[in-house]
Amino acid sequence: MQSAWFDATIAWITAHPHAAGGLVFLIAFCDALAVVGIIVPALPLLFAVGTLIGLGHIDGPYAVTCAALGAFIGDGLSYWIGHRWGPAMRELWLFRRYPQLLDRGETLFRRHGTKGLVIARFVGAVRPFVPAVAGMLHMPLRRYMPASLFACFAWAALFLAPGWIFGASYDAVAAVADKLVLVLLGLVAVLALVWALVLYTWRWFANHADTLLARGLRWTRAHPRLGRYAAALIDPRRPESASLLVLACCLFVVAWLWAGFSASLLMRGGPSLFDHDVHAAMFALRNPLADRLMASLSAIGSAPVLGFPALVAMGWLLWRKRWMAAAHWLGAIAVGLALTVGLGAVADMPRPPTAVAGFGFPSVAVTMTTVVFGFFAVLIARELPGRQRVWPYLLAGVATALVGFARLYLGAHWLSDITGGVLLGVIWLLVLGIAYRRHSARSFWMRPLAWAFYGSFLLVALWHAPRSAEATLAQFEPPAPTHVIDDTRWWSQGIDDPRHFDLEAAGNLGVLQRRLQAQGWTVQAPADWVAVLGLLDDDHALAEQPVLPLALDGHPERLLLRRAGPLADELEVLRVWPAPARLASGKPLWIARYERMHGRKRLRLLTLWQPEPHAHALPDDVLQLAGTSAERDATLRIRIDPP
Repeated sequence: MQSAWFDATIAWITAHPHAAGGLVFLIAFCDALAVVGIIVPALPLLFAVGTLIGLGHIDGPYAVTCAALGAFIGDGLSYWIGHRWGPAMRELWLFRRYPQLLDRGETLFRRHGTKGLVIARFVGAVRPFVPAVAGMLHMPLRRYMPASLFACFAWAALFLAPGWIFGASYDAVAAVADKLVLVLLGLVAVLALVWALVLYTWRWFANHADTLLARGLRWTRAHPRLGRYAAALIDPRRPESASLLVLACCLFVVAWLWAGFSASLLMRGGPSLFDHDVHAAMFALRNPLADRLMASLSAIGSAPVLGFPALVAMGWLLWRKRWMAAAHWLGAIAVGLALTVGLGAVADMPRPPTAVAGFGFPSVAVTMTTVVFGFFAVLIARELPGRQRVWPYLLAGVATALVGFARLYLGAHWLSDITGGVLLGVIWLLVLGIAYRRHSARSFWMRPLAWAFYGSFLLVALWHAPRSAEATLAQFEPPAPTHVIDDTRWWSQGIDDPRHFDLEAAGNLGVLQRRLQAQGWTVQAPADWVAVLGLLDDDHALAEQPVLPLALDGHPERLLLRRAGPLADELEVLRVWPAPARLASGKPLWIARYERMHGRKRLRLLTLWQPEPHAHALPDDVLQLAGTSAERDATLRIRIDPP
């Protein structure tokens, strides 16, 4: 959070605290206003405001009051509009565009009455319409105002709370796990984006399918030569015509995107500047805890995890004698894999520096995840009732997003590889989906198939992912440093790096470990996610809580030593990483940083070791390490760089 924009914003808010309250009022007011509230992204804006509250830049009760009053007045204006125009409100140009939201709001209000005002405050797009419906139905003010006021204050407190908590704990968490927090936030943002994209795309086509079908029929009649080919998809006598047309429209759009994207990429002959920027940003976020999480998530796109549920689904289809579905299922996987591998062999694209052989354009893992989960959604979605049909597509989007983000983080692919893999997978599953929907009119009981597919996927993923994490991480080790320094120059001047390191060592790291252990230091094993969850356990003594790992240039600590401080809540820590340079002699080169930490309990939940500012002197036993140490055949030269 050190950008110039953020600093300028904080400075303005600090100088104008009352104006900041006016901004919060305006956000809530616009979100509550009928129709306008649909386009106002209140949730992310209020999360940002809550973060500023937690960081201490805005007074909390003042912000909650401003947000609640803004929502209350916005709701009141919507109520007045409904009361003023009554049922004729539906004919106003603001409301004619969203009749379905007005109908949903009226249904909610008629079903729950006064409670509907409170419920609607937390129901997305319906929120700004229910007060207007209450006015339209002439709800008395003496009943409306108390319920609306209570709902607005509850809404303001609840919507500001996540950011408030995040801001209150940010400084403590960022000191020990800043990169991990950013990775998790990035993953959540990607999942939310994909979820919204799939959900609203499906809803748009569901609401406009009949209109598209009517236009398609008119087009086939106006163009009889070309229309006879399109008529095979949009025959009004077939119940599947609407879904076939939706799939065809999606195929047309995605095919054009794929063609343009691939042509520009191949003409460029390599990744774009944006690809390099994204790769650099992801590499800068590498840290040990996120590494293991992403290595496990990337296993979703591996052959064992995708192959086992695919075989289970194939077995079920064959057992039930669904020959057409089984043939399309086999074709989707086999041809999709052949297309991806074949295109990867033809398109000679430079790989990221962290990727090993076998990773290229497009991403095989991402493409096959899209195909397997996407075509399975095509198989079962039409057997589901109404709005539930979107769920298989949402699950397909989530699985693909998890694999894509994980492999992008690990440096297996450029962003172009991920995008190309998704587009190619979508094109192929749409082609197969159209073919399957045209030739298969039989319905079947899909619930056992869905349980078998998703259940077997979860079982094999939970078994395989943690066991494959180490092998996956070994494939994506950060590249070796390119800077080479002469041994003599290093001993006299140290490593030329703007970052400060307290200790530099060349040789056998075991010598350093044994010398410090003799002085009372102990080696802490790398903290994993089980240890992180232990931070929530109040039964663990503070001295038993782990120090969270940190990475340097993508490398986790090779050695983490700790020693109790003079007070019960103090700790001394020495972190050792591979150096960002190589010695000309080939000896291993290491750097270390000394930290003093204090135990802090945050939000009455987390117990964290938080480092002090780096302005303290090194302890005597660390200073005495300077020079050359030898143990049998092992030697170590250590130079100290005091702060």
